[in-house]
Amino acid sequence: MITLEDITAAAKRIKGRVLHTPTIPCQTLSRATGADIVLKLDNLQAVGSFKERGAANKLALLTPRERERGVITVSAGNHAQGVARHASLLGIDAVIVMPRFTPAAKVTRTAAWGATVVLEGDNFAEATAHANMLCQREGRVFVHPYDDPEVMAGQGTFALELFEDAGPLDTFVCPIGGGGLLSGCAVAGRALQPGMDIIGVQVENFSSLAGFPGDEVMPPGGATIAEGIAVLQIGRQPLEVIRELVSSVLVVPESAIETAITMLAEGAKQVSEGAGATALAAVLTYPELFRGKRVALPITGGNIDSRILANTLLRSLLRDGRLLCLKMEIPDRPGVLADISRKIGDEGGNIIEVSHQRLFTTPSVQAAELEIMIEARDPEHARALEAELAKAYIVRRA
Repeated sequence: MITLEDITAAAKRIKGRVLHTPTIPCQTLSRATGADIVLKLDNLQAVGSFKERGAANKLALLTPRERERGVITVSAGNHAQGVARHASLLGIDAVIVMPRFTPAAKVTRTAAWGATVVLEGDNFAEATAHANMLCQREGRVFVHPYDDPEVMAGQGTFALELFEDAGPLDTFVCPIGGGGLLSGCAVAGRALQPGMDIIGVQVENFSSLAGFPGDEVMPPGGATIAEGIAVLQIGRQPLEVIRELVSSVLVVPESAIETAITMLAEGAKQVSEGAGATALAAVLTYPELFRGKRVALPITGGNIDSRILANTLLRSLLRDGRLLCLKMEIPDRPGVLADISRKIGDEGGNIIEVSHQRLFTTPSVQAAELEIMIEARDPEHARALEAELAKAYIVRRA
């Protein structure tokens, strides 16, 4: 097991190469959750993720001969960028194997650091198998994204900064993918704040520790917005640390992560990827565990595809009742659309999108169907808009 001394040595080793990122209180999230929320902003790292810490420590420890051989790793994106950046800074040739589903933004950013990117496999396990084959064939040094004590120690520097800047905490909540960040932070946390609760978080489809502290299970896998923690099985070395030092593990649904991404954008003014928002998702899903406590949440990464971010924000607005999608049967005559627009405007609504269909969806040739998306202030305002339109037209929710 790694020690606090390993982590403090890593902090000295990577100082100046990795940012000491801000730790900030967030009153908006505190009011919304009933907890005293502190955010650690590793989405502000040069590669947009905490993964830079472990990569920087591991590569700094390579011997001259190992640097000549070059490195290879497998990653869904953030570890890839960390390895690519620090390999570039040290003049080391790097090959990065990424699953084919990896968001385009992460692939592009990884290649921009000068690494050779290989897209292979439909999931992390298949990409890992291909990376191991290339590693043996080319004689490179494999830089594991989480199951490596030097990587774990580097990730633990996150906690050193957090505890230095935040002071005493009741709870630290951390996402679990392969377990590198949680294990490194747990070692630092137990040494520096031994009475603090340390809680891990997994997303439903990748909840191998759903029965914690019981045995690991094989989760179903599948699509998730938290692709950064879409790992079927935790690393053996991180798991050893987690079993000994972590208080509990929580499982969150996809919808909670989407809501957390939206709350971080609106309330904290921070862009987070899905994995980076899972700690807040846990607080939203299990509020009774955190109410009244001082809780530290890492925003572990901000590398979210722009389209996914836009769709997530819109889906959250729909769930919150701030977007109203209506289908209306209207007479096909001049002035009707203007009348509907006026009614919505008079009620303070904002029209986002309109679809007008005459040919296929109405029983009469003299009628039309209008599908309209309206932005409202809150659910009560949305209901008032719907009621006003229903006075003159046949209205139903889409």
